Amino acid sequence: MNANDLRAKNQDEIKKELMDLLRAQFSLRMQLGTQQTNKTHELRKVRRDIARVRTVMHESKLKAGN
Repeated sequence: MNANDLRAKNQDEIKKELMDLLRAQFSLRMQLGTQQTNKTHELRKVRRDIARVRTVMHESKLKAGN
């Protein structure tokens, strides 16, 4: 996922993307906790994507405030 791609989306699409990523993070945490997967790198990627989405959301709030 690229930040420029996120900036091209509207707020509703960004919020949906964030919810999908949070669900994926929860699912990966549960899989790791129950020893069902060894893909620890996936959790890192999802965490960084969540941070990227939240950063773009914050940028758009600041831009709308000015």
